[in-house]
Amino acid sequence: MCLILIAHGAHPEFPLVIAANRDEYYQRPTARAAFWQDHPQVLAGRDLECMGTWLGVTRAGRFAALTNFRDPRERKTDAPSRGRLVSNFLLSDREPREYLEEVGMQAQRFNGFNLLAGDSDGVYYVSSREATVQKLSPGIHGLSNHLLDTPWPKVTRGKRRLQAVLAGEPNAERLLDLLHDREPAPAGELPDTGVGADLERVLSPALIVSPQYGTRASTAVLFGGEGSISFTERTILPGGNMGPTVSLRFHLDPR
Repeated sequence: MCLILIAHGAHPEFPLVIAANRDEYYQRPTARAAFWQDHPQVLAGRDLECMGTWLGVTRAGRFAALTNFRDPRERKTDAPSRGRLVSNFLLSDREPREYLEEVGMQAQRFNGFNLLAGDSDGVYYVSSREATVQKLSPGIHGLSNHLLDTPWPKVTRGKRRLQAVLAGEPNAERLLDLLHDREPAPAGELPDTGVGADLERVLSPALIVSPQYGTRASTAVLFGGEGSISFTERTILPGGNMGPTVSLRFHLDPR
């Protein structure tokens, strides 16, 4: 996943709002969001190659989400799947800070990553580049393929657009709309992550479209103050065409 926008404690009716795009090669097999048959408490899409996920929630109100840290010079060919970092948290009952502290101590085993985990009461962050766990302050945060709140154009623009959604009546459709922004960044604002200027431009919009790689899913999650979770995932097909949408709503089960 290459863009996560998160509003924590920024709206009186929705203590936690998440809008996120997952970017991946089109050939990588993926299951759409659903409650997992082998772990019915988990709601998430699933990477069918390594059986992890990029973003998910549980019936008890836990959530976790992941982006890759983009640095092709440090890629390990034998590293374990980063998607397991998300699913392992969702399948556990570990406190978020404790879990992320353990992940931080093992970070060098993996290719670069950013990991968010928590619930509507608190959200925590750790990166393979900065192993110290950080609790997010109330407000709006953005994460792409660098550190939390690094002002890449898609992050800055996404945070601004999320603020506008929160100023009105937040809903899944408005969150998905902001994730479908295809405008590339101006040349002078492109980051330099070692992939070359042409590819940096292709990767710079919120919604990425290219022949082999692009945005595969957009997800909107709203945690309601009354103990409900609304989870909506829209599949993005090759070419940037809109595919099926899965929309589920449930009330928390603390067991």
